[in-house]
Amino acid sequence: MHSHSQPHGDVAAPSAGPIAAAPPAGAATHQHGTHEHGTHGHTAHHSVVDHREAVRELLEPLLSPGRTERIPLVQALGRGLAEDITAPISLPPFPNSQMDGFAIRSRDVPDGGAHLRVAAPVPAGASPAPLQPGTAVPIMTGAMLPSGADAVVPVERAVPSAFPAPGEEAEVQLPATAAGTFIRAVGSDIEAGRQALAAGTCLGPAQLGLLAALGLPDVLVHKPLSVLLVTTGDEVVEPGETLTEGKIYDANGTLLESALRQAGLAVTRAGISADSPDALRTLLRTHTSAVDLIVSTGGVSKGAYEVVRQAMEGQDVTFQHVAMQPGGPQGLGMFDGVPLLAFPGNPVSCLVSFEMFLRPVLGELFGAPAPRPAIRARLGQPLTSPAGKHQVRRGSLQADGTVRLQGGESSHLVQALAHSNALVHIPAGTAVLNEGAEVEVWML
Repeated sequence: MHSHSQPHGDVAAPSAGPIAAAPPAGAATHQHGTHEHGTHGHTAHHSVVDHREAVRELLEPLLSPGRTERIPLVQALGRGLAEDITAPISLPPFPNSQMDGFAIRSRDVPDGGAHLRVAAPVPAGASPAPLQPGTAVPIMTGAMLPSGADAVVPVERAVPSAFPAPGEEAEVQLPATAAGTFIRAVGSDIEAGRQALAAGTCLGPAQLGLLAALGLPDVLVHKPLSVLLVTTGDEVVEPGETLTEGKIYDANGTLLESALRQAGLAVTRAGISADSPDALRTLLRTHTSAVDLIVSTGGVSKGAYEVVRQAMEGQDVTFQHVAMQPGGPQGLGMFDGVPLLAFPGNPVSCLVSFEMFLRPVLGELFGAPAPRPAIRARLGQPLTSPAGKHQVRRGSLQADGTVRLQGGESSHLVQALAHSNALVHIPAGTAVLNEGAEVEVWML
């Protein structure tokens, strides 16, 4: 049966024996066109790491100079930097005050303190006159330090602890202050000529702020990939339509489109394809000239009606089983020269597949999206896991640093997924974890 209509169809049972040795890097992509026709229990399972590397090799040719664009900083939020950025100036570009206070020559103020004549103030943005011996200059935070000054005394440490009125002749008593106190030296943030950001950086507010501080109005970024998203299954209908007996609403289209868009991709939704290989091939070919990548869901297992498998006959596409639960059945390769990733049909399986394979590869190659925050947490309850598979459970991280599992292992539990804020990783080789055991958690 089609994987959409079999809730447990892509939740693999524990491996009956040891996992086959991982193939060399790139071996998975070199097997395109060699379709497996055995049962799941009799085929070697590829590791999560191997399959992710195969996805990386599949998409790496999309990383090319022609797929970049230079855009204003304000439009670059969330995009991946496509070039190394060298600082054209130092930050700060001149020595300046870290505090509102008085700029002094430290040698003018002995250990017991001293009274100094107050000179004309230095507001931020002004070019000050050199500091005269025996004087103190009122200076504002960020203002340029007068030449000759080597320290700043905060105004609250002065007596009186206030600036005199403009034009008023005054003296101020200041304590001894070491040279360099409350001064931001030239290049103390970054020196001109040093690398400011590396290619592949995901540009968030902090990174864009740095580029603006360096005086750069625009930035070279990778263009968003365009993705054709296809869901399959005779049993699947669009939300809002009449649900007749034996039919289910399509969650995958909305689930994956949202995930893809959140990751910065431009998504074309092809709708739902019936379980007809010819119809699916026709549907794909109406879009292949305009997209960089095809992502499909469903039809990748080894049942009698696995339409994606059938539609890929004669194409450079491999179907294999990855040692992961959920999301074991996977397909990847080239359809008419366009990279294709075929995810399983159950909702949790397709989202886990995206998070485990496509999202991290996009971040690695194109600098966006940013990696999922990975933390260590302690289980709030015990669990079991197929020892030969990397299990990914859904969970909610609590304020006390524990993670509570949401739902069970099954890949149809959309409600449990909706109430989760984390993916909990149980690596291959682990069969049992007790309450309190430490696990890796990816925050969603």
